[in-house]
Amino acid sequence: MRDFLAAIDQRSRPVADIEEGHISTASCILANIAMQVGRPLVYDPKKRLVVEDRDATKHLSRAYRKPWKHPMA
Repeated sequence: MRDFLAAIDQRSRPVADIEEGHISTASCILANIAMQVGRPLVYDPKKRLVVEDRDATKHLSRAYRKPWKHPMA
C-alpha cells in the first residue's frame, strides 16, 4: 500500500503494476483454456481471440447474469 501511495505521489508506476498483473492473469487463463481444450493456443492480444480456434475463443468470456450486459456485446 505504501508503494502504491508513493507511486501516486511521485507519478510513477508501483511495483505491483496493473499491466504486470494483467499479463500474469491472462497467461494463467490461457494455460487453463489450453488444458481444457487439450491443445496449444496462439493468442492474438490485439484482436483478443485465440487464432483460428473459435472453440477456445469462446472460453475467454462467459454470459453475464441478468440484468448485466457485457460492454462489447
